[in-house]
Amino acid sequence: MIKVKVNDKIYEKESPLVLEDLAKELKINAYCATVNNRIHELTYFLNRDADVKFLDLTNADSINVYTASLRYIIAMAIKNLYPDSIVIFNYSISRSIFCEIKNIGPINSVVLRKIENEITKIVESDYLIRRVTMPKEKALEVYKELGYFDKAEILKYRPENTVHFYECNGYLNYMFGYMVPSTGYIKDFKLKLYAPGFIIQYPRSELGGKIPEFEDAPTFGQALKEANRWGALCEGSYVSQMNHLIEEKKELEFINMCETKHNDMLAELGLKIKNDIDNVRLIAIAGPSSSGKTTFTNRLRIELMTRGITPLMISIDNYYLTRDKAPKDEDGNPDLEHINALDVELFNEQMFALINGEEVILPIFNFETGKREAGPKVKLGPNSPILIEGIHALNDDLTPSIPAHQKFKIYIAPQAQLHLDDQNPISITDIRLLRRLVRDKKFRNAKAEDT
Repeated sequence: MIKVKVNDKIYEKESPLVLEDLAKELKINAYCATVNNRIHELTYFLNRDADVKFLDLTNADSINVYTASLRYIIAMAIKNLYPDSIVIFNYSISRSIFCEIKNIGPINSVVLRKIENEITKIVESDYLIRRVTMPKEKALEVYKELGYFDKAEILKYRPENTVHFYECNGYLNYMFGYMVPSTGYIKDFKLKLYAPGFIIQYPRSELGGKIPEFEDAPTFGQALKEANRWGALCEGSYVSQMNHLIEEKKELEFINMCETKHNDMLAELGLKIKNDIDNVRLIAIAGPSSSGKTTFTNRLRIELMTRGITPLMISIDNYYLTRDKAPKDEDGNPDLEHINALDVELFNEQMFALINGEEVILPIFNFETGKREAGPKVKLGPNSPILIEGIHALNDDLTPSIPAHQKFKIYIAPQAQLHLDDQNPISITDIRLLRRLVRDKKFRNAKAEDT
């Protein structure tokens, strides 16, 4: 007998016990679970006492399992219908996945309906999804036989001697992530034509497991297309390509190409600002957490200086309120991502004063003590716009007293369309999370668990 704790209640069960069976017995809707704080698939066997937390679609880890399984089923459906096809997944607009299929001609409503019907058939059949292991040499042969040359390429760099696959009704594939026990778990998704392929919408944890309304974003979509084009041009769209560059000692050449591209974009921005410098008094730079806002802002400052413009650089982070005054999140903890975690009144007051030629004493927020301290005394000179950066920099509630025509707004985010293979895009959010883990530990004295 083993003791299993679920939702603060302890159950005595025969060992070994499958997590899926326990979830069904307790009538819990779950897609994966943590066992003693470690993520496991529902096919995991319990053979000793454990603290189990079943995860539904309000949990981000559970969504990762769901989307990996959804991509697997979609790739399976397309392979069933079009055996010679090549399926490529990318992260896309409206918090969705974009699917492109090569070797089948144009994707129209008839093709999409066939794919959707095949997916529905697979889901309703509730086929088992089994994890299988084979030697690396055999896996390489399997990938080549199936036409997965992109997967074979990344396999060369796997240090282990064995390789994992998931098998479902004779179909073999691997999505670099945990999977649900069977296809019947994946019931909620939407497909939408979006040339030259289609959009896949799926539940989102931040929306309580609901699928968001589709919102087209032409500018963002164009940025993603440009990122794809650039990745192909510099041969940096796949991890295997990155590895080749390192093997051939071309990594410095690759870095210099990317730096040159970035400098060209900075030069374009610098010219736009210079051409409207009589109006521009506030340059606002925003982007999601760990998108490189501070580094970018410094580089833009240097770019503007080469054009005879000397901006005053101000970080919004220095206007944080103390933690006890910050708004609370749903768990009762300080919500430092909320705009009201900032001293909006002081910020707006100081920006307005500076633009009107007054002298102000800027604050400095000490992240180690969690308190604000007095900073430098500053005053704007001629040809000196204010340069601000922060996640709320584009929010007009932060600077209501400054006219819109005096603001030049820039949004930045790392949108590299990087892949492990055709069907496994690397999450841009995950890349930013890794960057933030390092930054917060190094500069903000924050533990990884807190981040």
